[in-house]
Formats: sequence, structure tokens, C-alpha cells
Amino acid sequence: MSGRPHFVSVNVQWHTHGMSSETAASAIAGLLGDVAELMLADLDQLGDQMDAAVFELAPALRADAAIAMEVSASNRANVARVLTVLARRDGRPPPRDVPPEALDVVRTVVRRGIDLDLIFQAYRRGQNLAWQRFMAYAARVVPPGPQLVQLLEASSQFVFDYVDHVMGRVIAEAQREREEVLGGALARRTETIRLILDGAPIDRRRASERLGYQLARRHTALVLWAEPGGDIQGALEPAATMLARAAGAHRPLTLPAGTSTLWAWLGTGSDPPPDALRAAITQVHPHVRVAAGPTGAGITGFRRSHAAALAIQRLLAGHPGGERLALYQDLEVTALAAQDRDRAAEFVATTLGPLAAGTPSAARLRETLRVYLDEAENAPRAATRLHTHRNTVLQRVARATELLGYRPGDRRLAVELALELARQLGPRVLTRT
Repeated sequence: MSGRPHFVSVNVQWHTHGMSSETAASAIAGLLGDVAELMLADLDQLGDQMDAAVFELAPALRADAAIAMEVSASNRANVARVLTVLARRDGRPPPRDVPPEALDVVRTVVRRGIDLDLIFQAYRRGQNLAWQRFMAYAARVVPPGPQLVQLLEASSQFVFDYVDHVMGRVIAEAQREREEVLGGALARRTETIRLILDGAPIDRRRASERLGYQLARRHTALVLWAEPGGDIQGALEPAATMLARAAGAHRPLTLPAGTSTLWAWLGTGSDPPPDALRAAITQVHPHVRVAAGPTGAGITGFRRSHAAALAIQRLLAGHPGGERLALYQDLEVTALAAQDRDRAAEFVATTLGPLAAGTPSAARLRETLRVYLDEAENAPRAATRLHTHRNTVLQRVARATELLGYRPGDRRLAVELALELARQLGPRVLTRT
């Protein structure tokens, strides 16, 4: 898309019976602002609905946690940009720049080799859903009649022009990113790793030469990322290097997988010590999070460890309060139970009852009960881990038991799994109050 798109200015478009054009335009701009403010108040809900609509259309975008996070951030950034401009009630178009979140996701899609048509379809699906929501809110502000028609026509042109402008910038960014990715050593590394991950027949010695990395060794795959909004410019590669040193690897094999995601492999002669990795993560940028797959030998281990690390990232992404370093061996069962998020949320709600509430007090009770059960119901040991008094632990466990409606030990496996799902997935499986 080329040229400068024309954004409609509501100041000069509307004529209402009995009013001057300027007065009518001001009235329409005011009503647009009223609708925009209502929608901004429900921005999180609208964002969730847009995410669901986009992922239903393009499941491939949800299958990768890094892409899913960036799609969600892009949806919210674009909607917030439009609604914030309309809420000013001055009839001016949005700024000429595009939200950085919208550019981030297209860079990631190009690096992953995903068809860009999915992004275009996602924009149209998100646009249609946002427009349907706008019409519903507009009907709450303006009664049926000519003024509502004018309001919808003004907002429709505004939104469609904005989306066309953003998509034009997205196309240009995709072309620039593709030219960069397809050139030189990064292209050869990307192609070779994709062939391995896709299970294509490949000569191990030749692939090792192309990668500068010995595939005959044992491999621990890492996925390093930051949640949207985390400032990690240039921090992922150094973090991977520090973890490689802790694991006893010479240097990591890395592949940029998005603007805020890095794939890495640590080649070692034996399994990296978990305690060394946990110590190393405390020395890297505080916004960096890491999912580590199980260590495996050869090309098969390289591939399987990466798939497991991605599964752990999918589990943790979107819940910033989770652990900074997550090992597959610690979360394998939880990841399996969380594959269907709707079923997981239902399981947490039915198992924990009122204890599944998304409140600070419920969270404190859940964590106390989780540690108490993990310590074989030993209150002094649980108190030490929680940095509190034994009596406090017992009081919280008694209150948690009261909310459950049954003794935790009677359904120990279910309770422990529900508590772990609530801990790792947070608001995604908790009951909203």
C-alpha cells in the first residue's frame, strides 16, 4: 500500500437539521467521544474478545506463545489508539506513527516463516468485531434515528481508514524484515534449524557445519522472552550466553524468534545442573524469562527439547508473576493439564470453589495451602518457606479448608494440581470477582 491515506475529519462532514455544519460536527465528535470512553472502560474485555476471534480464525497464531502475546498486545494497542483519539472529541486523526506492538508482531511472523495473509485476515476479523462492539455501545448513547446513522458513518470511515493505514505500514515492515532475514548467515541458520525442527531428513555432520554447533552432543533447549512492555533491548543474547556458561556449554546456538523472543540450545556432555541455571537467571536482566526443555541426545533430543520448552512457554506466557526460570521436568504435568485452557479453568473452579477467586486474600490462602501440602502437611517447614509463623500457616490452612468444603487430603491429587494451575496460569483460570 502506497501513498498517504485520507483520514476522515468529523469536523467537516456532518450536517444536522437546524444546526450549522460546525455545530453538527462538534455534536458528532462529542458523541464519538462518549462511545469511546465507554469502550475504553471495557478495554480488557474487548481485547480478550478480539484475541479469541483472531485465534479462532488463525489457530497458528495462538499455537506459538510469543506470537500469541504479540497479537494480543497489537490488538489492544490499536484499539486503545483509536478510542483514545476519539475520546479527545476534537475530530483530529490519529498520529501518523503506528503502534510499535503492531510492527513487532509482523516482524515475528516473518521470522517464523508464517504466511502474512494470516495477519491480514486477523486485522479484518479484529476490525469487524471492534466495529460490532462500537455499534452496540453507540446504540446505548444515541437513540435510533438520523444522528445515530451519522455517528456510525463517521466512526466507520475513521476506523476503516485507520486499519488501512496500519496495514500499509505493516506490509512495508514485513518487506523490510524479509529482506533482512533472507540475507546471509542468519538465513542459513534459520533454514537449517527449521529443517531439523520439521523432522526433515538432514545430514548431521553437514548441519553441524552450517550451524557451527555440534548436533552430536546432548541438547537443552531454551526459550527466552519478555512479556509485552518489558524493556529487554539487547538482553536476550547475553542471558542465553550466561545460562550456557552455567550449564557448562561453550556457547549457545541462538535464533531470534520475534522482537522479544529468542530460541537457544545448550550443547553439553551431560545434563546441566538445575541449581546452576537457577543461580544464573538471577544475574540476567530482570524482565527476561526462560523456559527450559529436558536434555536429550542428538538431533531427536534437539527437536524434542525445543518442543517441550515451547510448551512451557505457552503455559507461562501472559502471567508476568510466574517463575523466571521454568524447567520442563518441574511443570510437565501442569503443562499437560493446561492444554485446554477452558477445561483447566473449569477444573480449577470446581476443585477449589471460593478458593479460586482472583483476589489477593484467596491467592495468599492458595499459596499457603500449596506449600503446606508440598511439605507433607508439616506446618513448621511450610512456615519456614513462607517466611511466616507456624500458627499463621495453620490458621490459613483452616480457612482454606473451610472454603474448599472438604479436607484437602481427601482429594489431594486434584487439589495440588488445581493449586499449581492457579499458580502458573493466574487470571486465565481464576474466577473474576
